[in-house]
Amino acid sequence: MQEGRGPIIIANQASQELAGKVASLMGLELSAMCIREFADGEIYHAFPRSLRGHDLAIIAATPDDASHMELLDLLAGARYWNARSVNVVIPYLGYSTMERAKPDSGEIPKGITRTRQLFRARPDYVAFLDLHSEAVMHAHTGEVRIRHLWTERMAAAYIRQLGLQDLVLVSPDYGFSKRVGRLAGLLDCPHTAANKDRYDRDKTIVGQLSSAVKGRTALICDDMIRTGGSMLQTIDRCREAGARDVLVMATHLVLAGDARARFRDKGIRCILGTDSYPGRRNDELVKVFSVAPLIAEELAAYLDIG
Repeated sequence: MQEGRGPIIIANQASQELAGKVASLMGLELSAMCIREFADGEIYHAFPRSLRGHDLAIIAATPDDASHMELLDLLAGARYWNARSVNVVIPYLGYSTMERAKPDSGEIPKGITRTRQLFRARPDYVAFLDLHSEAVMHAHTGEVRIRHLWTERMAAAYIRQLGLQDLVLVSPDYGFSKRVGRLAGLLDCPHTAANKDRYDRDKTIVGQLSSAVKGRTALICDDMIRTGGSMLQTIDRCREAGARDVLVMATHLVLAGDARARFRDKGIRCILGTDSYPGRRNDELVKVFSVAPLIAEELAAYLDIG
């Protein structure tokens, strides 16, 4: 490919599989970075082609510190080698639940500080997918175009295919109920919310739930499942309120530690979600739909492809 002809798509190591799907849908090839690891653990990166005059799209989830650092390296390198524009899609943003610090706690709100690091690397455009809080989008000085991509329409289409009867959507807390309400509107079904209180970093108490779930199939929806603590309690509340069946869904299926086993022990037969978190694929418990079409559509429109 000559200099200045067409967009280039790359990915950090965490998002290679998803980026490959996106590139294929856009009729492009995913350009593989040249990567080596030295004996002392340092990582060598080189772009496989000239970036000069090209619009570069980087697809990069940041599920861990190494993935975040690699994205920063890719951004800085793209500027160093004079890409015409540098555009980023972050399917899953690590530390996204740390968007604020309690007064006098000394806590570092890494959701803010880490996105600020990304913005300071001077991308032209950054898109996030189903953020826990939109506060992290605004950790910049107005010089970066930002977008929040929502998966509700994709989720609604996927849920319809399942043919669930007497469906009611459930939010594990009131804070997420507005987003669950939007999804319920697309599905033309009722929705309700549980009462959740957080009392420690990874610990919550889920209280009462309305009788709207009685005799129905309850689908508990959240933006992510990390350890599953609040979801598992909400499952109990749904059953106590008379739900006929209970399923769970989240965009970002982190499923840390023994989360999968804990859901099985609760009798959950299906966890719905996307491939935004690296490595998530269909298996006997997890049912995944890909966010690749959403990302491909967004990049094609923004980069004026087609």
